Amino acid sequence: MVAVTDFVGAQKTNRRNTLVLLVILTALAALVGYLIGWLLESEASNSVPLLSKAGVAAAGLMAAVSIGWSGLSLAFGDKLVLSMANAKEIDKADAPQLFNVVEEMSIAAGVPMPRVMVLETDALNAFATGNKPGNGTIAVTRGLLNSLNRDELQGVVAHEMAHLANLDTRYMVVVGVTVGLIALICDMVLRSMAWGRGNRGSSSNKKGGGAAILIILLIVVAILAPIAAKFVQMAVSRQREYLADATSVQFTRNPNGLISALGKLAEKAAPFPGVSRATQHLFIVNPVQTFTSKSSALLATHPDIADRIARLRNLGA
Repeated sequence: MVAVTDFVGAQKTNRRNTLVLLVILTALAALVGYLIGWLLESEASNSVPLLSKAGVAAAGLMAAVSIGWSGLSLAFGDKLVLSMANAKEIDKADAPQLFNVVEEMSIAAGVPMPRVMVLETDALNAFATGNKPGNGTIAVTRGLLNSLNRDELQGVVAHEMAHLANLDTRYMVVVGVTVGLIALICDMVLRSMAWGRGNRGSSSNKKGGGAAILIILLIVVAILAPIAAKFVQMAVSRQREYLADATSVQFTRNPNGLISALGKLAEKAAPFPGVSRATQHLFIVNPVQTFTSKSSALLATHPDIADRIARLRNLGA
């Protein structure tokens, strides 16, 4: 007999895991900043201090830049995503059943009614965006509207409403911005190290092995940090998808609708104009790449659909 999963417990676990991953990502960004400051301080003196004041300052600066950049993205990111996807806002008369389902799920989630938009493509997909539940948008493709019955549509809309209610869209913006910042800074570090290799090498020889070790450590971190950050981003994205699936069942009390919809989405999800690797993690299924149980878990933005369906079958109210 298969044990029934407590979906409320699953939500709490996924929230906790996501927070842990975000802390790890922030610590990684601070580490990069600290090493940069440490190297600069050692270059300006004749010794390599065990505790670098410049490193502490650079780590704080890295955190401040990340927060500021994230703030700008939270303010304007949803508008950019909707514009890139060429999503068009519609009225209730344009899609009465869709609006009715969104209204139902809005009440179930206890969040304000989001804007409703449609992407004119035959591909089956949907996504949600917005920096807070009161400023949310749910967008679905024309192909999804034409292919799903009401229960299936309700399951998909509930999944996207869950992203708004759980503040997933805010999480993913912050994670994406932090990953981009780490990659940008590390790329600048590597280029700087390559350009100044000659002068830095002679200076390091004068200061002894400590500076040389520090330079090697910074190069290794600059190479590995963006990769590690990307892995963390993917892990966060997968956890949020599991959480949204579980929350969808909480809203609808009917896992079968989302199970059936995911089956159809697995067959019909496809790339379409307006999607890219920068926005692929926002959709209910990845429109750029299909992930299966044989795909590398470290590189997947979404869990295997078969695994998502299996989990949904074990969820219980």
